[in-house]
Amino acid sequence: MRVTDPIGDMLTRIRNASRVRFESVDISFSRMNRDIAKVLLDCGYIESYEIKKGDGDKVWDVLRLRLKYMEGKKPVLAGLKRISKPGRRVYLHKNKIPKVLNGYGISIITTSKGVMTDKEAKAKNVGGEILCNVW
Repeated sequence: MRVTDPIGDMLTRIRNASRVRFESVDISFSRMNRDIAKVLLDCGYIESYEIKKGDGDKVWDVLRLRLKYMEGKKPVLAGLKRISKPGRRVYLHKNKIPKVLNGYGISIITTSKGVMTDKEAKAKNVGGEILCNVW
């Protein structure tokens, strides 16, 4: 079954899985979801990700994320918020990219140079569509 907003579906699955302290979560594969997972891995919000190829019964490829927890099983990922939605896209100029929680969180931005964090976008002098905020 295909969803209307695959990025929103990914964020909701991660949010729900971390709240109930699952070790991993399966998400439908897309290049955008893979790029977002790569940014989350680079920033230390998840342990790893892998792509499971569809075979036989499973037609779709699956992106499996291993979630990261601090001691005491507290999730490293405290919150996720979708900013740009299918009904209302949010594009910002390179000088207008806001900080998330005064720099403690990140914004994931898709630019002409790929998917990156807000800090990388400012360093590369590019703006783009703000997909979500993570803290």
